[in-house]
Amino acid sequence: MNKDPVDKAADAVKHIVDDARDATNEARHRSVADIEKSKREGLGDELTPSEKAGSVLNEAKNRTQAEIDAAKRHIRDKT
Repeated sequence: MNKDPVDKAADAVKHIVDDARDATNEARHRSVADIEKSKREGLGDELTPSEKAGSVLNEAKNRTQAEIDAAKRHIRDKT
């Protein structure tokens, strides 16, 4: 069953909005991860081992979230 032109247009707009949202979220997560890494590099030995570990985990969490947002966009583009 083919979609009518209105449904096709609505799907295209939804695709664009979803892509824009995921791209924005990806950029935000990457920025937070970069800031976390810079903070760790800048403070160096001033951070306690547990603070360093927390920072590394926070960076990894944000990089993973960025990859998830990018994957959602790529999957959506293939469907």
